[in-house]
Amino acid sequence: MRSFPYKTAKKPDLRSPGRYLLWLASEQRGTLLVAMLYGIIWTLCQAFTPYILGQAIDQGILPGDFGRLSFWVGLLVALTLLQSVAATLRHRASVSNWMQAAYRSAQTVGYKVTRSGDALPRKFSTGEVVSTTASDAMRIAEIFDVAARLAGSVAGYLLVTFLVFQTSWQLGLVVLLGVPFCGAMLLFVIRPLQRRQKEQREAAGKMTALGADTVAGLRVLRGIGGEHIFVDRYRERSRETQLAGNKVAYSLADLDAVQVLVVGAFSVAFTWIGALQAVSGQIEAGQLVALYGYAVFLVSPIRTAADAVSRFIRAHVGARRIIDVLATPSAVHDAGPTVPAPVSPSALLDSDSGVVVAPGGLSAIVSGDPAESAGLARRLGRFEDAVLQEAEVRWGEAALHLMPLREVRSRIVVSDAEPQLFTGTLREELDPAGRHSDEKIMAAIRVASAGDVLDGLEYGLDDEVTEKGRGFSGGQRQRLTLARALLTEAEVLVLVEPTSAVDAHTEARIAQALRRKRGTPGHTTVVVTASPLLLGAMDTVVFLKDGKLHAQGTHRQLLETVPDYRRVVVRGEGMDGHGTSANGTAADAAVGANATNGVGHSNNNGGEE
Repeated sequence: MRSFPYKTAKKPDLRSPGRYLLWLASEQRGTLLVAMLYGIIWTLCQAFTPYILGQAIDQGILPGDFGRLSFWVGLLVALTLLQSVAATLRHRASVSNWMQAAYRSAQTVGYKVTRSGDALPRKFSTGEVVSTTASDAMRIAEIFDVAARLAGSVAGYLLVTFLVFQTSWQLGLVVLLGVPFCGAMLLFVIRPLQRRQKEQREAAGKMTALGADTVAGLRVLRGIGGEHIFVDRYRERSRETQLAGNKVAYSLADLDAVQVLVVGAFSVAFTWIGALQAVSGQIEAGQLVALYGYAVFLVSPIRTAADAVSRFIRAHVGARRIIDVLATPSAVHDAGPTVPAPVSPSALLDSDSGVVVAPGGLSAIVSGDPAESAGLARRLGRFEDAVLQEAEVRWGEAALHLMPLREVRSRIVVSDAEPQLFTGTLREELDPAGRHSDEKIMAAIRVASAGDVLDGLEYGLDDEVTEKGRGFSGGQRQRLTLARALLTEAEVLVLVEPTSAVDAHTEARIAQALRRKRGTPGHTTVVVTASPLLLGAMDTVVFLKDGKLHAQGTHRQLLETVPDYRRVVVRGEGMDGHGTSANGTAADAAVGANATNGVGHSNNNGGEE
């Protein structure tokens, strides 16, 4: 169904940040358990080292027994080698866990973005969504990186407690109770750290969102001379983020200071009690050395526990942000039982407007209010199921929103008014699935009259498209987007203002080529436009008034019989920049041009708008 790097066994648990983290852990439990095993082996080797040193002193050095000394030294060498191997494997497994958690979260968010329709853009800005993958996913992954060390620290703490009890029950109690007490003392610093990290994350998210929006609209801002205003706003947001980050740094510094104080006090107390017992003869010299080694070792579990708690706080904050994105109800989805889509090309009936789009041929939708025609296009393309539950669209005999979404998307394609291009080669941009040969891609480019765009590229179809196609003009992006839509070979293709940014000559060529390409049985094409050039090429033109079907016929028939339609077309000409005839109205010019070539236009303004 989809080719993702990580296949998920079940949907993410979004009931709470903790449950989401547990879901991630269950998805990578194999590598997580392996990393924890290596972490335990690595830490136990460290914990056992002081014991071996103590035995070597008491059984080998002090009595002068070279054999026993050699035995313990050999055991220490073997333990060191095992520790080195376990440390390497633990690190590799921990990095794997970190990457899996980060990219599985990013993948889940990406999948949500592609399936949510307009739901996410209405709730979150682009910058906020990007921040969940660029920042929050990485924060979440940190807890899985530290998991192996935390598991090893717990195992090492239990082993050291057991070994110390063998030497002195008093010192055993100090370790058993003292280490958890030291960890609990750190909670007084960790709690304000959690609050400050949440504030810093919110400030960083707002700054990222503002930055992304400013960059996206930079051309417009420069046009109205307002870029300095948004630069000042971004500077203000950046300053707020910096101050929030400083507060986090203060808490982290406090945490480090408390760690040094608490751990240092514990180590001094533990070693002092051991030294007193050695002086009184209760323990041997080698056991005292071992106790000092244990004191040094126990610093690590306490620090690791504090580090794990700090990372868990960051992961908890990040998980909450990701849950906010993932929990946003999708605008379209297969919520329950579906009904089969029609097997053969069938009519589309919009109950709200009363418009019927017959299968095959080219149809146009015209409205005095562009929002009405655009809304109809969105309903035909099933952009929002909630809308379709009230204003039902039927495809054949059944409701469109009850059909399998995958089949609807594969057979009905909507090319929106805002041309969107992405980073990659032009070939990948026009044919993302890689289904077509270069000959077919070139044929679509010719229909979209975009050959001049290709001629201007050094590497042709292999040329790199910059982010959002910034290297192209508005008209070039629009024509490339049209070529991409044609390459889908959709049964029903809905084009919203596909030529609003091109000149009259180019629009005339596109209209003629579009009729040849899509005016065949089995292909249904719906064009939302008010341009006479395109309207003259349509088999049927539907005119909406107050959102309802008002008139239907050919472009020429409606011009001659429907005054409201005539006024919309005249206004559309003026807005498109295609001009009017020198001695008459735009409508008269359109009628005359259509009488000449069926899709013509009296104006020639030469060049993109």
